[in-house]
Amino acid sequence: MNIESIVIGAGLIGLACARRLAMAGREVVILEAAETFGTETSSRNSEVIHAGIYYPEGSLKAKLCVKGKTQLYQYCVEHGISHQQLGKLIVATSELEIPVLKTIEKKAIANGVHDLTFLTEKELNTLEPSLRAVAGILSPSTGIIDSHGFMLALLGDAEAAGAMLAVDSKVVCGKADREGIRLQVKGTTGENEIISKIVINSAGLSAPNIAKSIAGVKPETIPTPYYCKGSYFTLGVRSPFRHLIYPVPNSAGLGVHLTLDLANQARFGPDTEWVTEPNYVVEPERGEVFYEAIRRYWPECPDGALQPGYVGVRPKITPEGSTAADFRIDGVDRHGVAGLVNLFGIESPGLTAALAIADKVYDII
Repeated sequence: MNIESIVIGAGLIGLACARRLAMAGREVVILEAAETFGTETSSRNSEVIHAGIYYPEGSLKAKLCVKGKTQLYQYCVEHGISHQQLGKLIVATSELEIPVLKTIEKKAIANGVHDLTFLTEKELNTLEPSLRAVAGILSPSTGIIDSHGFMLALLGDAEAAGAMLAVDSKVVCGKADREGIRLQVKGTTGENEIISKIVINSAGLSAPNIAKSIAGVKPETIPTPYYCKGSYFTLGVRSPFRHLIYPVPNSAGLGVHLTLDLANQARFGPDTEWVTEPNYVVEPERGEVFYEAIRRYWPECPDGALQPGYVGVRPKITPEGSTAADFRIDGVDRHGVAGLVNLFGIESPGLTAALAIADKVYDII
Protein backbone atom coordinates (compact mmCIF):
# COMPACT_ATOMS: atom_id res chain seq x y z
CA MET A 1 0.00 0.00 0.00
CA ASN A 2 1.32 3.45 -0.95
CA ILE A 3 0.34 6.54 1.07
CA GLU A 4 1.82 9.99 0.44
CA SER A 5 2.12 10.96 4.12
CA ILE A 6 2.07 8.94 7.35
CA VAL A 7 1.82 10.43 10.82
CA ILE A 8 2.76 8.04 13.61
CA GLY A 9 0.90 8.87 16.81
CA ALA A 10 -2.50 10.48 17.30
CA GLY A 11 -1.70 12.67 20.26
CA LEU A 12 -1.99 16.44 20.13
CA ILE A 13 1.21 16.85 18.13
CA GLY A 14 0.43 14.08 15.66
CA LEU A 15 -3.08 15.41 15.09
CA ALA A 16 -1.78 18.96 14.62
CA CYS A 17 0.79 17.72 12.09
CA ALA A 18 -1.81 15.65 10.25
CA ARG A 19 -4.13 18.65 10.10
CA ARG A 20 -1.36 20.88 8.73
CA LEU A 21 -0.41 18.36 6.04
CA ALA A 22 -3.99 17.57 5.04
CA MET A 23 -5.01 21.22 4.83
CA ALA A 24 -2.03 21.79 2.52
CA GLY A 25 -3.45 19.17 0.17
CA ARG A 26 -1.41 16.15 1.24
CA GLU A 27 -2.80 12.63 1.46
CA VAL A 28 -2.49 11.68 5.14
CA VAL A 29 -3.03 8.56 7.23
CA ILE A 30 -2.53 8.75 11.01
CA LEU A 31 -1.36 5.49 12.60
CA GLU A 32 -2.25 5.10 16.27
CA ALA A 33 -1.27 2.02 18.28
CA ALA A 34 -4.00 2.53 20.90
CA GLU A 35 -7.75 2.11 20.49
CA THR A 36 -8.36 5.84 20.15
CA PHE A 37 -6.49 9.13 19.92
CA GLY A 38 -4.76 11.06 22.69
CA THR A 39 -4.57 8.42 25.41
CA GLU A 40 -1.08 9.15 26.78
CA THR A 41 0.70 12.46 27.39
CA SER A 42 -1.95 14.51 25.56
CA SER A 43 -4.71 13.57 28.01
CA ARG A 44 -2.57 13.40 31.16
CA ASN A 45 -1.33 16.92 31.76
CA SER A 46 -2.33 20.18 33.42
CA GLU A 47 -4.24 21.50 30.35
CA VAL A 48 -2.47 24.83 30.70
CA ILE A 49 -1.88 27.31 27.89
CA HIS A 50 1.62 28.54 28.76
CA ALA A 51 2.91 32.05 28.13
CA GLY A 52 6.50 31.11 27.15
CA ILE A 53 8.21 32.25 30.33
CA TYR A 54 10.67 29.61 31.50
CA TYR A 55 12.56 28.42 28.45
CA PRO A 56 16.07 29.36 27.29
CA GLU A 57 16.23 32.28 24.88
CA GLY A 58 16.28 31.13 21.27
CA SER A 59 15.20 27.58 22.10
CA LEU A 60 12.46 25.83 20.16
CA LYS A 61 10.46 25.61 23.37
CA ALA A 62 10.57 29.38 23.76
CA LYS A 63 9.91 30.32 20.14
CA LEU A 64 7.20 27.74 19.47
CA CYS A 65 5.43 28.32 22.78
CA VAL A 66 5.15 32.08 22.23
CA LYS A 67 4.00 31.61 18.65
CA GLY A 68 1.76 28.67 19.50
CA LYS A 69 0.04 30.49 22.36
CA THR A 70 -1.26 33.18 20.02
CA GLN A 71 -2.30 30.58 17.46
CA LEU A 72 -4.03 28.45 20.10
CA TYR A 73 -6.15 31.22 21.60
CA GLN A 74 -7.29 32.20 18.11
CA TYR A 75 -7.98 28.56 17.21
CA CYS A 76 -10.06 28.09 20.36
CA VAL A 77 -12.23 31.08 19.48
CA GLU A 78 -12.66 30.02 15.85
CA HIS A 79 -13.54 26.41 16.76
CA GLY A 80 -15.55 26.99 19.92
CA ILE A 81 -13.10 25.10 22.15
CA SER A 82 -13.65 25.69 25.86
CA HIS A 83 -10.85 27.72 27.40
CA GLN A 84 -10.25 30.51 29.90
CA GLN A 85 -7.46 33.06 30.12
CA LEU A 86 -7.29 33.01 33.93
CA GLY A 87 -3.73 34.21 34.43
CA LYS A 88 -1.02 32.63 36.54
CA LEU A 89 0.89 33.67 39.64
CA ILE A 90 4.48 32.45 40.01
CA VAL A 91 5.28 32.90 43.68
CA ALA A 92 8.29 33.10 45.98
CA THR A 93 7.56 31.78 49.46
CA SER A 94 10.82 33.09 50.94
CA GLU A 95 13.14 36.04 50.37
CA LEU A 96 15.74 33.60 49.00
CA GLU A 97 13.47 32.82 46.04
CA ILE A 98 12.99 36.43 44.92
CA PRO A 99 16.17 36.42 42.77
CA VAL A 100 14.74 33.37 40.99
CA LEU A 101 11.62 35.38 40.15
CA LYS A 102 13.80 38.17 38.78
CA THR A 103 15.64 35.66 36.59
CA ILE A 104 12.34 34.24 35.34
CA GLU A 105 11.13 37.74 34.50
CA LYS A 106 14.29 38.50 32.48
CA LYS A 107 14.04 35.19 30.65
CA ALA A 108 10.40 35.88 29.75
CA ILE A 109 11.23 39.31 28.34
CA ALA A 110 14.04 37.77 26.28
CA ASN A 111 11.51 35.29 24.89
CA GLY A 112 9.12 38.05 23.82
CA VAL A 113 6.74 37.81 26.77
CA HIS A 114 6.21 41.45 27.77
CA ASP A 115 2.98 41.35 29.77
CA LEU A 116 4.32 40.16 33.15
CA THR A 117 3.82 42.20 36.33
CA PHE A 118 6.05 41.87 39.40
CA LEU A 119 3.91 41.88 42.55
CA THR A 120 4.70 42.61 46.18
CA GLU A 121 3.37 40.56 49.09
CA LYS A 122 0.60 43.10 49.66
CA GLU A 123 -0.44 43.06 45.99
CA LEU A 124 -0.52 39.26 46.02
CA ASN A 125 -2.71 39.26 49.11
CA THR A 126 -5.13 41.61 47.38
CA LEU A 127 -5.42 39.25 44.41
CA GLU A 128 -5.43 36.01 46.40
CA PRO A 129 -6.08 36.46 50.14
CA SER A 130 -5.42 32.76 50.92
CA LEU A 131 -1.98 32.82 49.31
CA ARG A 132 1.19 33.07 51.39
CA ALA A 133 4.11 34.47 49.41
CA VAL A 134 6.57 37.32 49.75
CA ALA A 135 6.57 38.25 46.04
CA GLY A 136 5.28 37.00 42.75
CA ILE A 137 4.86 37.47 39.02
CA LEU A 138 1.48 37.74 37.30
CA SER A 139 1.31 36.19 33.83
CA PRO A 140 -2.03 37.37 32.41
CA SER A 141 -1.75 35.43 29.13
CA THR A 142 -1.59 32.01 30.81
CA GLY A 143 -4.83 30.04 30.55
CA ILE A 144 -6.51 26.65 30.56
CA ILE A 145 -8.06 24.58 27.79
CA ASP A 146 -10.19 21.52 27.19
CA SER A 147 -7.44 19.36 25.70
CA HIS A 148 -9.88 16.69 24.50
CA GLY A 149 -11.92 19.35 22.72
CA PHE A 150 -8.72 20.63 21.13
CA MET A 151 -7.86 17.16 19.85
CA LEU A 152 -11.37 16.64 18.51
CA ALA A 153 -11.12 19.91 16.59
CA LEU A 154 -7.71 19.02 15.15
CA LEU A 155 -8.95 15.59 14.07
CA GLY A 156 -12.11 17.12 12.62
CA ASP A 157 -10.10 19.59 10.54
CA ALA A 158 -7.74 16.84 9.37
CA GLU A 159 -10.56 14.48 8.39
CA ALA A 160 -12.48 17.27 6.65
CA ALA A 161 -9.36 17.79 4.52
CA GLY A 162 -9.20 14.09 3.67
CA ALA A 163 -6.96 12.61 6.39
CA MET A 164 -7.76 9.20 7.85
CA LEU A 165 -7.17 7.89 11.39
CA ALA A 166 -6.23 4.23 11.73
CA VAL A 167 -6.37 3.05 15.35
CA ASP A 168 -5.02 -0.27 16.65
CA SER A 169 -2.20 0.22 14.14
CA LYS A 170 1.23 -0.29 15.67
CA VAL A 171 4.39 0.45 13.71
CA VAL A 172 6.66 -2.57 14.16
CA CYS A 173 9.65 -1.52 12.07
CA GLY A 174 10.63 0.22 8.87
CA LYS A 175 13.35 0.89 6.36
CA ALA A 176 14.15 3.53 3.76
CA ASP A 177 14.74 2.74 0.08
CA ARG A 178 14.31 4.41 -3.32
CA GLU A 179 10.52 4.17 -3.17
CA GLY A 180 10.22 5.85 0.19
CA ILE A 181 9.94 4.63 3.77
CA ARG A 182 8.51 1.14 4.19
CA LEU A 183 6.67 0.64 7.46
CA GLN A 184 5.51 -2.70 8.82
CA VAL A 185 2.24 -2.02 10.63
CA LYS A 186 0.50 -4.51 12.90
CA GLY A 187 -3.27 -4.18 13.10
CA THR A 188 -6.20 -6.22 14.35
CA THR A 189 -6.24 -8.34 11.17
CA GLY A 190 -2.51 -8.92 10.84
CA GLU A 191 0.59 -7.14 9.56
CA ASN A 192 0.80 -4.98 6.44
CA GLU A 193 3.44 -2.94 4.67
CA ILE A 194 2.86 0.74 3.94
CA ILE A 195 5.19 2.76 1.71
CA SER A 196 5.22 6.51 2.20
CA LYS A 197 7.30 9.42 0.92
CA ILE A 198 6.71 11.36 4.15
CA VAL A 199 6.69 9.94 7.69
CA ILE A 200 6.20 12.07 10.79
CA ASN A 201 7.29 10.21 13.93
CA SER A 202 5.23 11.92 16.63
CA ALA A 203 4.84 8.86 18.84
CA GLY A 204 5.56 10.68 22.10
CA LEU A 205 6.93 8.30 24.70
CA SER A 206 7.62 5.74 21.96
CA ALA A 207 9.24 8.11 19.46
CA PRO A 208 12.88 7.10 20.17
CA ASN A 209 12.01 3.42 19.89
CA ILE A 210 10.12 4.01 16.63
CA ALA A 211 13.14 5.84 15.22
CA LYS A 212 15.42 3.02 16.35
CA SER A 213 13.25 0.50 14.47
CA ILE A 214 13.61 2.32 11.13
CA ALA A 215 16.70 1.06 9.27
CA GLY A 216 18.69 3.95 7.83
CA VAL A 217 18.26 6.38 10.72
CA LYS A 218 21.68 7.26 12.09
CA PRO A 219 21.80 5.58 15.53
CA GLU A 220 23.75 8.44 17.09
CA THR A 221 20.85 10.82 16.37
CA ILE A 222 18.36 8.80 18.44
CA PRO A 223 18.16 9.91 22.08
CA THR A 224 17.73 7.48 24.96
CA PRO A 225 14.17 7.75 26.33
CA TYR A 226 13.70 8.58 30.02
CA TYR A 227 10.39 8.63 31.83
CA CYS A 228 9.49 11.18 34.48
CA LYS A 229 6.19 10.31 36.13
CA GLY A 230 4.02 13.07 37.51
CA SER A 231 1.09 12.42 39.85
CA TYR A 232 -1.87 14.75 40.30
CA PHE A 233 -4.18 15.07 43.28
CA THR A 234 -7.55 16.79 43.14
CA LEU A 235 -8.86 19.12 45.83
CA GLY A 236 -11.96 17.76 47.55
CA VAL A 237 -13.03 21.15 48.92
CA ARG A 238 -13.81 24.42 47.20
CA SER A 239 -10.72 26.21 45.95
CA PRO A 240 -10.11 29.70 47.37
CA PHE A 241 -8.04 30.69 44.33
CA ARG A 242 -9.01 32.43 41.09
CA HIS A 243 -5.61 32.18 39.39
CA LEU A 244 -3.27 29.32 38.65
CA ILE A 245 -0.62 29.21 41.38
CA TYR A 246 2.94 28.07 40.59
CA PRO A 247 5.90 27.93 42.95
CA VAL A 248 9.29 28.74 41.48
CA PRO A 249 10.28 25.83 39.18
CA ASN A 250 12.61 22.94 39.97
CA SER A 251 15.01 20.99 37.75
CA ALA A 252 12.48 18.43 36.47
CA GLY A 253 9.42 20.60 35.99
CA LEU A 254 7.33 23.45 37.29
CA GLY A 255 6.78 22.09 40.79
CA VAL A 256 3.60 21.04 42.55
CA HIS A 257 1.40 23.79 41.24
CA LEU A 258 -2.31 24.50 41.51
CA THR A 259 -4.36 24.59 38.35
CA LEU A 260 -8.08 24.94 37.82
CA ASP A 261 -10.14 23.09 35.27
CA LEU A 262 -13.01 24.61 33.32
CA ALA A 263 -15.45 23.60 36.08
CA ASN A 264 -13.29 25.50 38.62
CA GLN A 265 -12.14 22.23 40.21
CA ALA A 266 -8.64 22.58 41.66
CA ARG A 267 -5.90 20.03 41.20
CA PHE A 268 -2.29 19.90 42.30
CA GLY A 269 0.70 18.46 40.49
CA PRO A 270 2.60 17.10 38.87
CA ASP A 271 5.34 15.94 41.19
CA THR A 272 8.43 14.23 39.80
CA GLU A 273 9.24 10.53 40.01
CA TRP A 274 11.74 9.00 37.61
CA VAL A 275 10.66 5.53 36.51
CA THR A 276 12.13 2.86 34.23
CA GLU A 277 8.85 2.25 32.38
CA PRO A 278 5.67 4.35 32.07
CA ASN A 279 2.89 3.50 34.52
CA TYR A 280 -0.25 5.39 35.39
CA VAL A 281 -0.93 4.37 38.98
CA VAL A 282 -1.44 7.16 41.53
CA GLU A 283 0.15 6.13 44.81
CA PRO A 284 -2.03 7.63 47.59
CA GLU A 285 0.91 7.89 50.00
CA ARG A 286 2.52 10.51 47.75
CA GLY A 287 -0.20 12.84 48.97
CA GLU A 288 1.80 13.49 52.13
CA VAL A 289 4.58 15.08 50.10
CA PHE A 290 1.95 17.15 48.28
CA TYR A 291 0.60 18.58 51.53
CA GLU A 292 4.09 19.73 52.49
CA ALA A 293 4.68 21.40 49.11
CA ILE A 294 1.24 23.00 48.91
CA ARG A 295 1.33 24.44 52.42
CA ARG A 296 4.38 26.45 51.52
CA TYR A 297 2.06 28.76 49.56
CA TRP A 298 -1.35 27.73 50.99
CA PRO A 299 -0.88 27.10 54.73
CA GLU A 300 -4.59 26.54 55.30
CA CYS A 301 -4.89 23.52 53.01
CA PRO A 302 -7.01 21.24 55.23
CA ASP A 303 -6.06 17.71 56.20
CA GLY A 304 -7.79 15.08 54.09
CA ALA A 305 -8.57 17.54 51.28
CA LEU A 306 -6.45 15.83 48.62
CA GLN A 307 -7.74 12.90 46.60
CA PRO A 308 -5.72 10.77 44.15
CA GLY A 309 -6.32 12.07 40.63
CA TYR A 310 -4.32 10.82 37.66
CA VAL A 311 -0.77 10.35 36.37
CA GLY A 312 1.11 11.68 33.36
CA VAL A 313 4.56 10.65 32.13
CA ARG A 314 6.92 13.21 30.62
CA PRO A 315 8.79 11.96 27.51
CA LYS A 316 12.26 13.04 28.64
CA ILE A 317 15.39 12.66 26.53
CA THR A 318 17.85 13.62 29.28
CA PRO A 319 18.24 11.70 32.56
CA GLU A 320 17.46 12.69 36.12
CA GLY A 321 19.70 15.52 37.32
CA SER A 322 20.42 16.83 33.82
CA THR A 323 19.27 20.10 32.30
CA ALA A 324 15.95 19.66 30.50
CA ALA A 325 16.43 19.19 26.78
CA ASP A 326 14.93 21.39 24.10
CA PHE A 327 12.36 20.02 21.67
CA ARG A 328 13.97 17.88 18.98
CA ILE A 329 12.42 18.18 15.52
CA ASP A 330 14.85 16.29 13.29
CA GLY A 331 14.84 16.22 9.50
CA VAL A 332 17.00 14.49 6.91
CA ASP A 333 19.96 16.79 7.53
CA ARG A 334 20.29 15.31 11.01
CA HIS A 335 19.29 11.65 10.75
CA GLY A 336 19.88 10.91 7.05
CA VAL A 337 16.48 9.57 5.93
CA ALA A 338 14.67 11.65 3.30
CA GLY A 339 11.04 12.34 4.09
CA LEU A 340 11.29 11.43 7.78
CA VAL A 341 10.75 13.88 10.64
CA ASN A 342 11.45 12.65 14.18
CA LEU A 343 9.96 14.52 17.13
CA PHE A 344 11.69 13.81 20.44
CA GLY A 345 11.18 15.16 23.94
CA ILE A 346 7.91 16.94 23.18
CA GLU A 347 6.85 17.58 26.76
CA SER A 348 5.50 20.85 28.21
CA PRO A 349 4.84 23.30 26.55
CA GLY A 350 3.91 20.88 23.77
CA LEU A 351 0.16 21.44 24.10
CA THR A 352 0.55 25.22 23.83
CA ALA A 353 3.03 24.92 20.97
CA ALA A 354 1.17 22.22 19.01
CA LEU A 355 0.07 24.38 16.07
CA ALA A 356 3.49 26.04 15.85
CA ILE A 357 5.23 22.65 16.00
CA ALA A 358 3.04 21.49 13.11
CA ASP A 359 4.09 24.54 11.10
CA LYS A 360 7.75 23.78 11.85
CA VAL A 361 7.33 20.15 10.74
CA TYR A 362 5.65 21.26 7.53
CA ASP A 363 8.48 23.70 6.80
CA ILE A 364 11.00 20.86 7.20
CA ILE A 365 9.26 18.59 4.69
